[in-house]
Amino acid sequence: MTGRIISVAQQKGGSGKTTLAAHLAVALAARGAFPVAVVDIDPQGSLGTWYEAREEALGDGATGLSFRTSSGWGARREARSLARDHGLVILDTPPKTDSDVRPAIEAADLVIIPVQPTPVDLWATGQTVDIARREGTDTLVVLNRVPPRAALTSEVMGLIGENGFNVADARLGNRTAFAASMGEGLTILETDARGKGADETRLLAEEVARLLGLEA
Repeated sequence: MTGRIISVAQQKGGSGKTTLAAHLAVALAARGAFPVAVVDIDPQGSLGTWYEAREEALGDGATGLSFRTSSGWGARREARSLARDHGLVILDTPPKTDSDVRPAIEAADLVIIPVQPTPVDLWATGQTVDIARREGTDTLVVLNRVPPRAALTSEVMGLIGENGFNVADARLGNRTAFAASMGEGLTILETDARGKGADETRLLAEEVARLLGLEA
């Protein structure tokens, strides 16, 4: 059976795409049901930098993930090739125009869209959802870097409802531990396994696994 493909996409930069992609990959790989691959198609190469740091921290061959880089239309081919022998492939896309992101979205079974809970971030989300709809790909909006200010989050949730976006129940808080772990080539699951951020990540991974029908 061919593996499933997730594209983490958002037209607006600074949404936390790379951090979300890395954390989902590690959380789902930790379940041990199938091999997981990550593909960096963002020219900034942040996911690749994280993976290199991960190799240094854990040792070559002990990262728990497969890693590739690609770009443009080659991303679709790379993702589908990896899906032949991986249960899950996660693509980290660039915050650019339709032509840069469309191949990754076209190849995906699910597009995950990280959104910081501000109206400005939500405005950009509609563009990514529209691309996915044109390609017939399901989307899941994930509230990321959620601050303790409930009023602002409630306002954004209202706007999400008005736009009809599919939003994840799980949310990721605004925690410096996420960024700190990435700097070490790790994730919060490994640096603070019993913390709230790790719990949030595991809940999101479980929700995504259910949506894609992945084995427990």
